[in-house]
This record gives sequence, structure tokens and C-alpha cells, in this order.
Amino acid sequence: MEHIDYEVVGDTATITIQNPELRNALTLGVATEISEAVERVEDSDARCLVLQGADGNFCAGGDIKSMVENLSTDRGMEELIEDSALPVERSVQNVYECSVPTVAKVDGSAFGAGATLALACDMVLASERAEMSFGFRRIGLSIDSGTSYMLPRVVGQKKAMDLVYTGELVDADRAEELGLVSRVFPTEEFEEQSQELIESIATGPTVALKHSKRLLQNGADRTFDEAIEAETDGLRSCFESEDFATGVQAFVNKQTPEFEGE
Repeated sequence: MEHIDYEVVGDTATITIQNPELRNALTLGVATEISEAVERVEDSDARCLVLQGADGNFCAGGDIKSMVENLSTDRGMEELIEDSALPVERSVQNVYECSVPTVAKVDGSAFGAGATLALACDMVLASERAEMSFGFRRIGLSIDSGTSYMLPRVVGQKKAMDLVYTGELVDADRAEELGLVSRVFPTEEFEEQSQELIESIATGPTVALKHSKRLLQNGADRTFDEAIEAETDGLRSCFESEDFATGVQAFVNKQTPEFEGE
């Protein structure tokens, strides 16, 4: 791939955005290849997906240079949205809907659609130097890439409006306080501590984690009865999994389970 690196090591698939000259902006090429990589994950034996950026930034948001160039063409607005905006938005959606647990590693900036791309992951790990902003207003744009769906679910509607209206630049500690990130690690220990946590997820009970992911994503939109029914369906699948048998046996024998993800 030209715009990202994709590799699977052990149980973990990793997407690394390789666009450092634009601070890993979410260009059309980057977005297209992220979607292709997520498809690969779904067809692989990977049990966890990690999303990160190269050279000290996660993702600086949309490709402003491309936006300016598109405005100078005679292409129709609907064509521009179809060819340029929607692929970016779908890439974020594809990450959000990926069936395996997903982890964003935010080291440096995550702005605009880049911040939303991080939120699309199940967990967001940040270094102390990480910064986040939903400052779409800076270039006169309304929010996109699923921000209206994810941001209020994470921080609440009023705080989401605050972050969008002001474009506040949020440091790592503030981001953790708001719930935008799951954990903050010292910058010099970021890679080591992130890897330890990712390893524990990738080697976990994959069947159970997949069902738990969908239950948590959809729980807020269900009635209590619907939630119980969905959870019961999840339990049926887990009861039939090898991981459940492994976990129960290890618990009884007071041992650490070694899950195979099946």
C-alpha cells in the first residue's frame, strides 16, 4: 500500500498512516487504504486492530490542500462529495464497525476527522504529548466523518457542542478527563505500555470481546428488555466457544487462561 503500512504480527493487525508531510492527514488515498486494510482484518485471523500514525502524529484531519484544489475545478458539488468526502467518512465508519477490538495509539496531534478516527476505535491510548481538537470551525466546515454520532456518545451533548463550537485544543490529561481517551502513558514509555495493553486484548477471549463490543456500541439505543435479549444471544455464542471452556477450566484450577480466540 502507498499511503499506509499494514502488517499482522501474531494476533495483532496494525495500520500505520504514512503521510508525515501532511501530519498524516486523512487524504483520499489514506482513507481508501484504511478501508481496504479493515477488509483484510475481517478476512484474517487477527484478534485486534491497532491504528496509529507515523513520525509523531496520529492524524491531522482532512486534506485541506485537496479541498482547495477541488474548489478551483468545475466539478459539481455532489460529485465532489461522492468522490472526496464520502470515502473519508466511510473509512471512519469501517474502523468503527470492525468486528474485532480496535485500539488507537494517539501520539501527537489528532485533529478534526483525525480525532473522530481515533474515537472510532474501541480504546484510545494517548501519550502525554497527545493533543485533540474537533476544530472543524477553523476552516468553516460543519462536523463530518461521524463526529455527530460518536462525540456526544463519548462526552455528552453539551460538552460535544462546547468542543465543536470553540474548537478547543485539548491536551492528553484533559482528554482523559473528558473520556476522549482511555489511558494516558508517559511519552517515553508510550510504546512499551501500549504494547502490553494491546497484547492483553489481542490474546483475550475473542468471541466474548466481539460480542461485548457490539453490545456496548448498541446498548444506548436499546430498551432494557432489548439489551437483555441481545446479551442473552451473546451468551449463547460464548457458551459454545472454546475460549469459554478454557476460561472456566482455568478458573476452577486457579490458573491463567490461554485463550485461542475460538
